[in-house]
Amino acid sequence: MPECAHYIPPAETKEDLEFADLSIIDLSKAHTAKGRAELYPQLRDALRTHGFVYAINHGYTQAQRDRIFDIASVPFNDVSLDEQNTYTASIERTGSYAGYKPRQFWRVNTENQNFDQIDNYAINIDVTKRPHPTALRPFIPELDDFARHNYFNILHPVLRLIALSLELPEETLVEKHSFDRTGDTAVTFMKYYRRSNDEEEKSKNVWMKGHGDVGSITILWSQPVAGLQIMAPDGKWRWVRHINNGVVINTGDMMKFFTGGYYKPTIHRVVQPPSDQRAYDRLGVYCFVMPDNDVRLLPCADSPVLKRVGIERQCPDEDSPSCETWRKQRIMKYGRSDLEKGVERGIEEEVIEGIVVKHYN
Repeated sequence: MPECAHYIPPAETKEDLEFADLSIIDLSKAHTAKGRAELYPQLRDALRTHGFVYAINHGYTQAQRDRIFDIASVPFNDVSLDEQNTYTASIERTGSYAGYKPRQFWRVNTENQNFDQIDNYAINIDVTKRPHPTALRPFIPELDDFARHNYFNILHPVLRLIALSLELPEETLVEKHSFDRTGDTAVTFMKYYRRSNDEEEKSKNVWMKGHGDVGSITILWSQPVAGLQIMAPDGKWRWVRHINNGVVINTGDMMKFFTGGYYKPTIHRVVQPPSDQRAYDRLGVYCFVMPDNDVRLLPCADSPVLKRVGIERQCPDEDSPSCETWRKQRIMKYGRSDLEKGVERGIEEEVIEGIVVKHYN
């Protein structure tokens, strides 16, 4: 295998944090009909309660997971700023994060113009779709394997469980997420850099304000630097605990469209790590899942479950945007547009395709 520096994460925090009580599902059970019948109620209840769930036994070993975190450092540590600029994403023109998103691109706090300190490098699941920096090219075969693992061994089993929870044929949602069709699902590496005391004061220690994700499903590979918080059912922010070689799964905007509001976007944010981890930057590995570009964001109205509980439509069916349209509009505007104060305290709003999108401070 090509060599790169080994990423050594810090120890887990010893601070007494208020962690969210998240469920854990064993994805190895998803290989059989009996196992899926056991898992889908667990997944359903977890996603409808907290919106986040841990998954274990997904098929990658701890060593394979650690190797991906080694590779995740390469775009930030081994690529010069000049070369990074060559591969910078045209976010406001294309509505895609493919390539680099530089630091200080998103506004964290609208009132005082405080900006993020996060570098992204996003790789389409078709890893050959666009060129990559020289230092990353030797690792493309491993990244291709990792992209396929996320798609076929984690995403597709989760989509089948969600379909079962709606009493739909198992492949209903899988068919909207084809590996070989045009879409913008991406393996994304994110490096959160430590910030100055002045920045922390201005942002009230928030590194990325509360939001729901754009796509259908997000797969987050657990890592030990605390910072991720979810909005719990009681309206309080709670920390997400690290689990070795676990992944954290949450639903986004597009799943809310597909399920008529049965599964909602999980509101989450990133804040300054606890004091015993503040000497470290925070490295993250994600798979942000987008359905195929041409799929319309219509509810699965044939679901017996949705017929019983009712469908919460975001807009009339004839006005439903395509996945490509929604993704482009959300990404082009996120962290860049002027937001309006919402009726609810601490909430800002914008309107996209006639639909109100909320941001949480």
